[in-house]
Amino acid sequence: MKIEVYDDDQAVSQKAALVIADDVRNAVAARGRFVMALSGGRTPWMMLRGLAEVTLPWDKIHIFQVDERIAPDGDKDRNLTHLRDALSSQTALPPDHIHAMPVEAPDLSHAARDYAQTLEGLAGAPPVLDLIHLGLGADGHTASLVPGDQALDVNDADVATTRPYQGHNRMTLTFPVINRARRILWLVTGGEKANALARLNDGDRSIPAGRVRRDEALILADAAAAKQLGAAQ
Repeated sequence: MKIEVYDDDQAVSQKAALVIADDVRNAVAARGRFVMALSGGRTPWMMLRGLAEVTLPWDKIHIFQVDERIAPDGDKDRNLTHLRDALSSQTALPPDHIHAMPVEAPDLSHAARDYAQTLEGLAGAPPVLDLIHLGLGADGHTASLVPGDQALDVNDADVATTRPYQGHNRMTLTFPVINRARRILWLVTGGEKANALARLNDGDRSIPAGRVRRDEALILADAAAAKQLGAAQ
């Protein structure tokens, strides 16, 4: 696991956009497409706005969601709403290359299986994504894999649903598909994340984020989030 520390969230988002752009070019050259999964959050939306300014083979890019709230289409709490705003109108990314989690389906368990099959169709069976972007909660959660939820222990499916968390049930990628990714890119900003980041850096598996594989993982953090990492970082 590698950690890079920047002054603020703007610098973190700019570096993240450069990392993704490089991975896009390398993946398209090697395999003809780039398949990634994105989490929500303020810093990631800044990252996507930066990425939208880069000249890329957008027709070769496919974007999945790491997690999503169970809420209606267009709801301000939906990650999809911000994802579409950041990319669909600002780039040449084909609209059907944003693969929305089917959280409006009447049968969410069936919908989760369908989403896993869509992943397989583009990233192989079992699916190996080129990049998964993750965030980190102050409680140590990542994706919608939160302390105490049954989804933490799902090892036979790549997509699962969760119990309510912060007012919403969720759909989320699970550890098996996260840990198969070619690169895991963490964006961690804000002083409230400092303790969780220190525990992640120490390999603390008692927090959900600590169960994510460490090789091929890059953490981009701002100074506030990194304040407990010590002078060596």
